[in-house]
Order: sequence, then C-alpha cells, then structure tokens
Amino acid sequence: MEPQIIATTPFEGQRPGTSGLRKKVRVFQQPHYLENFVQAILDTRPELVGGTLVVGGDGRYYNREAVQTILRMAAANGVARVLVGRGGLLSTPAASCIVRKHHAEGAIVLSASHNPGGPDADFGIKFNAANGGPAPESMTSAIHARTQEIERYLTLDSTAVDLDRIATLTLGATCIEVIDPVADYAELMASLFDFDAIAGLFASGGFRMRFDAMHAITGPYALEILENRLGAEAGTVLNAEALPDFGGGHPDPNLTHAAALVAMTRGADGLDFAAASDGDGDRNMILGRDCFVTPSDSLAILAANAHLTPGYRQGIRGVARSMPTSQAADRVAEALGVEHFETPTGWKFFGNLLDAGRITLCGEESFGTGSDHLREKDGLWAVLFWLNLLAARRQSVAEIVTEHWRRFGRDYYTRHDYEGVASEGAEGLMAALREQLPTLPGQQLGARRVAQADDFAYTDPIDGGRAEHQGIRIRFEDGARIVYRLSGTGTEGATLRVYIERFEPDPTGHQLDPQEALGELIATAREFAGIEPRTGRAAPDVIT
Repeated sequence: MEPQIIATTPFEGQRPGTSGLRKKVRVFQQPHYLENFVQAILDTRPELVGGTLVVGGDGRYYNREAVQTILRMAAANGVARVLVGRGGLLSTPAASCIVRKHHAEGAIVLSASHNPGGPDADFGIKFNAANGGPAPESMTSAIHARTQEIERYLTLDSTAVDLDRIATLTLGATCIEVIDPVADYAELMASLFDFDAIAGLFASGGFRMRFDAMHAITGPYALEILENRLGAEAGTVLNAEALPDFGGGHPDPNLTHAAALVAMTRGADGLDFAAASDGDGDRNMILGRDCFVTPSDSLAILAANAHLTPGYRQGIRGVARSMPTSQAADRVAEALGVEHFETPTGWKFFGNLLDAGRITLCGEESFGTGSDHLREKDGLWAVLFWLNLLAARRQSVAEIVTEHWRRFGRDYYTRHDYEGVASEGAEGLMAALREQLPTLPGQQLGARRVAQADDFAYTDPIDGGRAEHQGIRIRFEDGARIVYRLSGTGTEGATLRVYIERFEPDPTGHQLDPQEALGELIATAREFAGIEPRTGRAAPDVIT
C-alpha cells in the first residue's frame, strides 16, 4: 500500500500552548488542519520512523475520527508500531504510563483536558515525548515552525481500523495493536498503593465514598480499580460512561462544576470521602465530610504522608509546585530536609526535575498532582493516594487536614477566575501591572506593604532553559501574596486568574472560610488591578 502525498498549505495559529494545540472542533474539522499538525509532529520526530507510537484520547467529540487520521498518517510515514487504546480511548496519565512501560518513542494524545466537549465545543492534540511527558519547549517550537512551512502530508487510502476489539492488525507495513486502555495503568497503581488496606476500608461497612467521573475518560479506569479490584460498592463511580459531550457538563473538577458531588459531602449524613476527575483524567478534586481540600494543601499533605504508602515508603527526594500554587508544600519540604522548587505553570516544567531525580512529588493549584511514577499529572492516582492515607491513618479527611495545619500552619488560599474576558482588556490589565512593578516595593496596598514585585521568570536548573513573563507576583512584608496570570487553556478570549494567599501559623485562626480570611486581600487584588473597569466583570466566574 503506497503512501499518498497530499498537497497542503500552512494554517496560522498552530503554535502549541502549555498543553498542546487547542481549538474549537470546527477548526480541527477543516480540510488538512489536523493533518498538517500531525505531519509536523512526524516530520520533526525522526525517531518515530521505525519506532513505536502511542495514540489515544479522552473520547470527546471528534476523537474517533482523529485517531483514524493519525493511524493512516503514522503508517504512511513509516512508524513501525502503534499502540492505540480500544475505542481510541486513553486517559492522559495512562498514555504516559504506556509510553514508559513499552519504551515508545512518544505519544499523540487527543484532549482539551477540562474544557467542554461536543460539536460546538473544544478539541486538542499534543505530543508527549519518550519520557511520557509533554513535549518540552524545544519540541513544540520545532513542531510549530514546521506547521508554518508545510507543503504536503502523507497518508494511506485505507478502510478504518477496527478500534472496538483488542487485536493486532496491520495497516500498510505498520503493526497496529489495539490494547486495553486500563490494564497497564491499573497494574502500575497496584504497585504504588496498598490495595489490600484500601479494600479493607471499603469492606468495613462504615466508609462511604463517591467518585464523579463527569462522563469523561476516567470512568472506565475508576470502575475497574475502585469497584472491580478494590471492592467499592456498585454505584461508587458516578457518571461513569465516557460520552463525546461529557453528558453536556463541564468536565472540570472544582466546587462550581462538581457542585452536586460537593452537596453529597455536606451535613451529618454526608459522604466520608468524595473525589472527581476531569475530561482527560489528569486532574482531581478531594473532598471529605464538610471539607474541601485545596489542591495546594493536598500536595503538601501527600508529601508529608508519602511514607505511609508502599510506593513512597523510602521517603521523597523533593517537591515542586507551580508558581501560583500556595507555599504549603515548601514548608513540608523544609521540615523533611528535601529540595523544593517553584516552576512556571505547565506540567512540562516538572519533567526535567523528575527525570533528574531531584523531586518525587509535584503539583499545581489547578487540581493537578503527580509523582515520578509518570510524567503527567494523574487524577485517579491522587484519589488512590488519599484512600491509602485514610486506610493507614484511620482518620477522617478533616482530621488529617486539621492535624496538618496544626503542624505546619495554614496557607489560606483562593483562586478567582474571570473566564472568556476580551483579550484586549485582559492583556491591557497585565501590561499596566508590569509597568508598575519597579515602583511597587515599599508601597502600601490596602492594609499591607509590598516587599517584592516581579514578572516571574524561571531558569531550568537541569538544562538552563529560560521561561519569562509567567505571571505577576506581589509579595507583602508579612509573606502574603497576590498573583495575576493569563491562562492559556481556553479557546476563546482570555482567562484572567488571580491567586491570593496568606499564612496563618496560629491554630486558633485555622477555621475561617478562605473567602472571609482573605477578604481584605481579595478586595486589594481587585481594586489595584482595576479588574472591573478593564474587563467589565464585577465578580469572578469561578472561585476555588
């Protein structure tokens, strides 16, 4: 079967962001649009010729069609072997797991993560490198450069591959292996956590849990691990069927989009434990009875208790967090005598630290937590980690959190998201903040005096790579912080994110609601940046 050479011309705007290329489905459906980007990956990664490629996605609308396109192109470009999840499905952490276990040269992952799905919603594609992690800046820059000069792509004129049964097939000279998307990942989880202890927790009869898969990719993984292997009662996994439009919901596990799950944890009859994951399975929300665990606190608590799990019994080498994430994990690292790092937002910045053995755990305030077991954040892994802690400590979620604050102090923390803001207004706000940075130290903002102010820049301690303009940081003399940042995960307009935190060492001051505890700082952040006049928004769309 001879490859077809299809003439094409470049599209503008195919520069990958922090998590690949994300656009509306209708953009990807344009003739040649997806093909151009896939060919740019294949042209710039010569190791794929004669090598192994992993392919799969979160099952959102257009996933199956895109998988078939990629398989035909991979075969036409000389990829020797392709591992593809049954149904074209793979969670993002599972894709990383499979790359690492099977020594693949990389993966093409189809997802727009926590963004909505459906014919009028979002789609995405990214390349993961041979370490299983998101492509570093050097790779994404090369892919983008190739998209700007592309003149042709290669494909096969072939019938669709049967993706719905596990089998080994041939497409041209390429071996296509349709694999169980869950098996390798479940095996890895069983090696990291005490499944017997967790099963005992479920068998005790006094422990009630629900996991909301949000009609996204984690449903099949959670059903297999929680209900089939660990013995959780049938119905523990909610919204378990992965649907192309996520059941019309927004697959973002936070207090707003998972409000029904949050309600199940309230009051005397509330669940003991609840959790949710997102569209592609790499994020997590952790809840106890009347207790929401912020992602920042979750990372810190996992670091402080890692020795209670089989996979981390020897302790941790270090911890990394994204810059907007609270400083709670830093305090744990200092107490443990291990390194801690502050990186830009984007999981790829953790990859070098993980590969170099400098850190064991890492996380972002945007509900992403992970470790050196993979090179992606991993939602269900975090849920299993918490279940292992609950089984080992025999305490409630709230008791574990309260005891952690008593030992390390509490970092009151919140994030306010202004979504779909006009790009001009959002960029003008950030530009105005940057202009004021040199004169801010020493100024009084609200009740606090500014100690430091900068536009965060990061020099990678492993390869010396430099990332600049990663967010405006304002640090006050008492250690409180305000951070302003534009997110790159949306497909329309801009998302302005404002992060506010302050440290409270006194246990008698640990029981306030974060919005109350941070009220003065929240008002200062809003007024100083002129959020309402510059964006037209009187209030954030999402508060976490």
